[in-house]
Parts: sequence; structure tokens; C-alpha cells
Amino acid sequence: MQAENGLRPQALHVATFNIHKGFSQLNRRLMVHELREQLRALAPDIVFLQEVQGLHRGHARRHGEWPSQAQSEFLADSVWGHSAYGRNAEYEEGHHGNAILSRYPIISAENEDVSSHRFERRGLLHCEIAMPGWEQRLHCVCVHLALNERGRRQQLQALAARMARLVPPRAPLIVAGDFNDWRDTASPVLGQALGLSEVFRSVHGRPARSFPSGLPVLALDRIYVRGFTVDVARVLFDRAWSRISDHAALSATLMPTR
Repeated sequence: MQAENGLRPQALHVATFNIHKGFSQLNRRLMVHELREQLRALAPDIVFLQEVQGLHRGHARRHGEWPSQAQSEFLADSVWGHSAYGRNAEYEEGHHGNAILSRYPIISAENEDVSSHRFERRGLLHCEIAMPGWEQRLHCVCVHLALNERGRRQQLQALAARMARLVPPRAPLIVAGDFNDWRDTASPVLGQALGLSEVFRSVHGRPARSFPSGLPVLALDRIYVRGFTVDVARVLFDRAWSRISDHAALSATLMPTR
């Protein structure tokens, strides 16, 4: 991954956040505007978002401040010039799914349906990003895995199969999102199959507790990387963040290794 001019590539700041469709815990308040301000202040280069509302006619009728755009476009606005949205769940009032926002060009984006049953729609949003000065494209996957262990196991197998099929084995790779994996069964699977390491385990010895956001006790959200060392890994659950969603946000600063 060395830059063409021989200089070491820049650090990469990434974040992941289950935004709870733009509402606070228990759906008490619309928080998508506060969310946008917090993300701008955090200023990551690439953002992995789950439970992103692409459309909801009912919320638009009931909330005067409901954005006229899809939440992925509203949050990206003028800060992240590139975004991709993967529609997973569809219903009469609209749809929601995963999104990736990027400061750098998204060359391709595909959402693979990995739903384990029709009542819980899930997808793998896979983007290729052109990083300035990097010889290889950065592959990013945003996930929101099933609530049941059998479904998660099937989805991890689908993720590993997709990466093995479409991503060169030495290409830089980031997989982030809500894994619903409080028993940490994903880490050995992704480590063995794809050579991925979890950023909080690398820095702090264990995955970050991220749910519920007010006082996190369960490690549900993760950032897995390949081709990077981890400089900083943070859980964001102070009042400014915890009032936005029922999940805490995760942030990491990464240094390319090749």
C-alpha cells in the first residue's frame, strides 16, 4: 500500500455508529440533526452507519424537522463527498439499511442480501474506495448482523465467502458495524478466514462495550481491519453521544502497514 511517491500513506480515521433511524433511545426524540453535528465534530474520513432511514413517509408527516433527503445524504451533506446506501428492510412507509460515507471516491458499491429469514432483513454493503496515493483500493464493508446466533453464523460465512471471492488477499480491508455479537464469536471466524483483527482488542485487549449507550455493558459494535495498525480506538458514550442513539459510536485511527 506504499504511496507512489515513496512517502508513507496518511492515517485514516474511521467510525461506526448504529444511528437508530435518527431517533434517541425509546424513540423519544428526533436526533438526526444533532447526529450530523456530532459526526462533523468527530470528523472521520470514513463512516459506517447502521439503521439508516432511506425513506419514511410517516415520520416525514409527523416531524416538521424530518430531512427531505435520505438520511445518508443528509448526514453526508457537504462534508463527505461520497456516500453509498444499502437498502435492507422495506415496508409500506419506506425502507432502511446501512450506509458508508467517505471523503474519498467510492468507486463501486454493492449491497448483498444475507437475510437469514424474511422477518429480519440484513445486508452487506461493500464499497471500494480509491485512496490518494495508494496502489490498491480500500475495501470497506458495513454490516448489521442478525439477532440470533444461527443467523449471525450464516452471515459471517457469507461475508468471508464474498471477501475471498472479490477482494485480493493482501488488499486493505475494513469491516465495521453492529455485529450483535455479545459472546465475541465473530473475531476468531474473521481472523482465521480473512486475517482481520478487531481494533479495540488490539489496543485495549477486548472489544468495546457499546450497548446501551447510557451505560454500555454489551460489546455489540466492532471495527475489524486488515493491512493497518491501530493508533487510537475510542468509545463515544458521553452525554452528547448517548442521547443520540441506543448504541455508542466507535472511532479508530489507523495507520496503513503496506
